[in-house]
Amino acid sequence: MRLDIVTLFPDFFTSPLSSGLVGKALAKQIAEVHLVNPRDFATDKHRRVDDEPYGGGVGMLMKPEPIFAAVESLPVLPRREVILMTPQGETMNQALLRELATSYDQLAIVCGHYEGVDERVLNLVTREVSLGDFILTCGEIPALALINGVVRLLPGTVGKEESLKVESFEAILLDYPQYTRPAEFRGWKVPDVLLSGNHAEIARWRREQQIERTRDRRPDLFEAWLRESGSQLET
Repeated sequence: MRLDIVTLFPDFFTSPLSSGLVGKALAKQIAEVHLVNPRDFATDKHRRVDDEPYGGGVGMLMKPEPIFAAVESLPVLPRREVILMTPQGETMNQALLRELATSYDQLAIVCGHYEGVDERVLNLVTREVSLGDFILTCGEIPALALINGVVRLLPGTVGKEESLKVESFEAILLDYPQYTRPAEFRGWKVPDVLLSGNHAEIARWRREQQIERTRDRRPDLFEAWLRESGSQLET
């Protein structure tokens, strides 16, 4: 997969994209990342990429020309999505990451800044994505989260791909509690069922824990799971 990041701050991505699983995936060329700075496409002598909003208001907006020029300088693969990171977009979730990882060969990600981008930039993008209902200082932060979430789903990134199928959100439900050695720590003991060696009972316990944890911590996900599964469990 090709990932093109349109950002005023390319250095923001240097360390995160060279670390951990994502760094290894890029080294193995499972995905490739290209950074492009809109400032390189500004045409005035000061290389301005922002200006005051028409009609007045607080803050500055990113100008459309450098963003358009930056995106239009990129190669175009057959299955491409141009994504704007913005609080006004659809909320990032596992289903979205899975769709991006499996349905596209190229993601061009535009990182907003200041008070946002000129509205005409929306004619360039094909999808708007938000990290959540809160405000951040820049679009680079959610862009990094999106890249991390997508790359880890690409074949070859995670050693045991089977583990991806049992993670939180993959089947709507949250993950079950997990333990490792020692069997007792400061008076807290590992549940007996996990020490029993009875794999059927362990699987049953884990499923029950997933349901209970989701019901208690994320009622919204629990309701979605009930609708999808057709379960008649009482809430």
